[in-house]
Amino acid sequence: MKLIIAVIKPFKLEEVREALTGLGVQGLMVSEVKGYGRQAGHTEIYRGAEYVVNFVPKIKLELVVPDDLVAQTVDTLAGTARTGKIGDGKVFVLDVEQALRVRTGEAGDEAL
Repeated sequence: MKLIIAVIKPFKLEEVREALTGLGVQGLMVSEVKGYGRQAGHTEIYRGAEYVVNFVPKIKLELVVPDDLVAQTVDTLAGTARTGKIGDGKVFVLDVEQALRVRTGEAGDEAL
């Protein structure tokens, strides 16, 4: 099993969720986060005054998938979230040692 963490632009969330559901991904955690990468924030003008926005609003997705679904999930995430502009986000893949469904006691891939 792998934990996939993706940071994407907020307006892409519903499109990404639909694509992942179509792929067979059954669970997804979503968090509103702020951060910056190479983009290092930007400036905005509000009522004639210029403001520096150091942290850009993003959406963080976390999902655990079986090993055989990892490559397809990452490709779908990247393809759906891509706009071709700076700040499209990042995708990280980490190993998961164990998963347990609390309600039933199922473990491993069955817990997903």
